Amino acid sequence: MDRFTALHGADAGTARPANGWRLERSTPPSRLFGANGMQFGPDDRLYVAQAMGSQISALDTQTGHIDPIAANGGPITGPDDVAFDARGRLYATEVMSARVSRRHPDGRVDFVADDLPSANGITVFNNRLFIDEHRPGGRLFELYPDDDRPPRLIAAELDGPNALAGGPDGRLYFPLVPRGEIWRVDPETGKLDKVASGLDFPTACKFLPSGELVAPQAGSGEVVGIDIRSGARRIIALVRPGIDNLAIDRAGRLFVSHFIDGGVAEVALDGSSRERELVPPGWIGPWGIACDPAGTALIADGLSLAALDTHGRISRIGSALDKSAPRFVRAVAPGAPGEILMTTARGDVLRYHLSSGQARVQAAKLGELKGLCAGVGDQVFAVRAGDGAILEIDGTGAARALVSGLNHPTDVLSVAGALYVSEAGAGRVIRIRDGEITTAIGDLGNPRGLASIRDRLYVLDRGRRALLSWPLDGEVDARVVAERLPIGAACPIDFAGGLCNDHRGGLLIAADGEGSVLRLTMT
Repeated sequence: MDRFTALHGADAGTARPANGWRLERSTPPSRLFGANGMQFGPDDRLYVAQAMGSQISALDTQTGHIDPIAANGGPITGPDDVAFDARGRLYATEVMSARVSRRHPDGRVDFVADDLPSANGITVFNNRLFIDEHRPGGRLFELYPDDDRPPRLIAAELDGPNALAGGPDGRLYFPLVPRGEIWRVDPETGKLDKVASGLDFPTACKFLPSGELVAPQAGSGEVVGIDIRSGARRIIALVRPGIDNLAIDRAGRLFVSHFIDGGVAEVALDGSSRERELVPPGWIGPWGIACDPAGTALIADGLSLAALDTHGRISRIGSALDKSAPRFVRAVAPGAPGEILMTTARGDVLRYHLSSGQARVQAAKLGELKGLCAGVGDQVFAVRAGDGAILEIDGTGAARALVSGLNHPTDVLSVAGALYVSEAGAGRVIRIRDGEITTAIGDLGNPRGLASIRDRLYVLDRGRRALLSWPLDGEVDARVVAERLPIGAACPIDFAGGLCNDHRGGLLIAADGEGSVLRLTMT
């Protein structure tokens, strides 16, 4: 069962194209909204946090069955790691809302701490609750979930601590991810010691029943075992890069998760690459999508950038670990042939060349950017969220606001001398021509991606879960192209786009609800 059907059941429905259109999947649905921190629960199921999908799911490692425990759109937002106490209560760090939530066995949710920026790693050790913050200058705390004591600071000024675990010596072990190091701390005194260095983006620490420390290396895909007394290392397993976390069951079996593609697998402990796949790789979203005339689609998938070829094959070409490719891409749009335009979380506008894999920064640090489109020559138009502006950016990187004060604009498209902007907060698409703003399309739910084919404008409406079209000449002739689309999942980051022209005269949809790419073509 895919994640959208699991959440919505019969209400999910089956996507229906209008007469004259054919709808097909270019990639299959995904089972999870990514895979981050994991922990076995008291019922021996594997609980998987999905930060970009605001969901926690319980996975039966024997049957592969998945149940949403904290469902997408519920009170827990952006969970990155999970832990259980002796009473069966689940704790989750909410990395993007700076708090720690708690789910009781009866399903009730409350919050035990806040004001913890980038709250990430969490563990229950000796019936005590500890968390850390994955950021430069991160901190490590003990929390007191059952009384009013404030969090107790144990260590500070840590460079990107992540998933932590209690060791057999009574100390807490954690990686400093960007430094490639493992450290330990005495939870009473705060005394710190380095355990290992020279690792390739270690993302977590866990312990086998034997007392051996296990750490995944996200950069290389190696899982290493470390003797905490001698420092001796051995390679336990080798899988694909992008490991986020791992979990160990009562029998000592090892399971890994991948933040890049959401896969979960049991891995052998003999140093080989043998694994038993429980959740196949899929999409975290996807969200932004753009297609080159040759047929390659570039897709913004939250924590990575991916290319989808005409045969449905996916290759990940940029992630949080890859400094040679664009990272944290927010939106993509077609540029010149062989080129894709993109905005990043840093507020940059990039030109990415598909053949060389090189990106050129056209403009930098312009604020929270969303959708964008190509203009004439090197001209680019981009949406800026903070002031609701539409920016015109020239070839030198100079930017000026054409309009501002729009109500949650998300995407922009240049067609026949006019700009069309999806204004999600107002439920409409506006037209900007010669500095004048008019409503092109009204009465929409949550308009996002825009595209055009010949004389018609296409709008992806997440609120109505539909693709609609209107003639560009302004006549009122709305058509439903497809409805009951598997789109519109809750996400702690607000992505734009999700619609583009393909290379064959059709349309591609980033179906973030079920985690697939859909293709619509005229029959």
